[in-house]
Amino acid sequence: MDTWVLWLLLLQIAVPYPQPVGDGLDEVTRLRTEVRAKLREEETIGLEREVEQLVLKQEGVEIVDANEEDVGNEEEGDSDLDGEESDSDDGRAQEVDNAAANEERDGAANEVGHEAANAANANDAGNEVEQYRHRANNFGRIVMERIQWPVQDLQEGCTWTRTLTEHFAIYFRRVLSNSFYPVLQGAIGVGSAFEGWSPREQDVVYQVLIPMTPPRGHSFHLELGTAGQRRLRNFHVRVQQECTCTREQQDKNMLCFLHHPEEELRRCQDPSLLHTLCTGSYLDVEKTARWFYQLVRSIWPALLESHRWHLVLLPSRRSCQLKVTNGRESYRIELLFGVRQGNSDVFVSSQPRQAHTSSTIWPESYAVAEMKFFRYIARRAPPDSLHLKCLQFFTRLQLGLGFSTYTIKTIVMHMLSVLPSSQWRRRHFVRRLMDISESLRTCVEMRHLNHFIVGNQRLPQGISLPPEVLMARSRNLFHDLEMDPVAHSQAVSQYVDLHHWLKRILKNEQ
Repeated sequence: MDTWVLWLLLLQIAVPYPQPVGDGLDEVTRLRTEVRAKLREEETIGLEREVEQLVLKQEGVEIVDANEEDVGNEEEGDSDLDGEESDSDDGRAQEVDNAAANEERDGAANEVGHEAANAANANDAGNEVEQYRHRANNFGRIVMERIQWPVQDLQEGCTWTRTLTEHFAIYFRRVLSNSFYPVLQGAIGVGSAFEGWSPREQDVVYQVLIPMTPPRGHSFHLELGTAGQRRLRNFHVRVQQECTCTREQQDKNMLCFLHHPEEELRRCQDPSLLHTLCTGSYLDVEKTARWFYQLVRSIWPALLESHRWHLVLLPSRRSCQLKVTNGRESYRIELLFGVRQGNSDVFVSSQPRQAHTSSTIWPESYAVAEMKFFRYIARRAPPDSLHLKCLQFFTRLQLGLGFSTYTIKTIVMHMLSVLPSSQWRRRHFVRRLMDISESLRTCVEMRHLNHFIVGNQRLPQGISLPPEVLMARSRNLFHDLEMDPVAHSQAVSQYVDLHHWLKRILKNEQ
């Protein structure tokens, strides 16, 4: 990749957008970054030359040292010059005599010669490009063969999961039709598996987000949390009872929670959502998860899948996790719950951001928007595109080194938004891996990695963000490195280890 393209990419990842007039860096920092980017480019080229030699050796091609080849060419040129000097005196007189006669003919001949030379040069350049592509393609193939990829068919697993959740949804509607529990909408596949990749070699988790809307006589209101939670955009879902008196004639079985006596409500009607799944006035994630577990357990025997598959409910405080097996195949599924923000692709969801998240906290989730972004890329990518392989390889490489899978995914999404799909073929595989490494290094050094969704006004059409997310200042995923020098020092060390392992794998030094 050209240095200026890499520089543009690093700016997009590490500088908040929308970008201000300046890039936000002082002159010394800017020059230092440019120099290091150039050094990194030279390191990448050097590594490619090393691996090209390995490829040529494996193909049985004789390798000629560049200096020896230059010496040979010089010796051959010297012998030609000696022959030319021996005949120079006799030829000079004849050249003078014939100069006038040949001038016009030489002009035409030179023009033809130039055209022929240009054609030959263009042909030579084309051959060199084709040879480079061939070597790069072979090297990409060799590196890919060294990597053990997950064997599970993600597409088949996603299809099976969609079918199961659709069957569940049929019974959800029947069971909950006259209740005052949340109304469950059609499930949306999210997460790595539905994006087409997986960081795990085994035990792939198929995540599904189930949107919830308020039941009759209730409304949901999203409230942004306290100052500390606002930076992370954590929300509360406030549940409010609504007057239904004007609809009594249409629904004679429902009493108004606001205007009927409490005694009559207790005697004649199921309790309000406020008295089942809420803590105070707020929807409780953990109560919702326990309710959903009971719902799944009671409905499972009615499904056709229960005749051939065995269901195991796994422990979880904020979601419903289950495992289904039939002796040969096994799928692990996580059902998350969320409330949509308007008509956008952004939700508040039950998935936590931190180890200990309050039961009434619903973090803002961009999983649907990110899934749509990968779907957008897949529609435009060539059949042999390896952008998902790059992501999958790097997320597995960094496991145990301290960087989160989401960090690597964010860097790759930024790269996919800048580089055309034609730059992700097999012959670009190694270069893209090196670009991901360089982008991570720069972000660690600058202590800044832009969130891909928040504040990004360059997302493809079809991905809808609420105005407050679209216009928000981008969130720094490396905020902790910015605030904690010890954490930054550890991240630098972890990057060095990661880059070391990357080079060892590429050079086959494992």
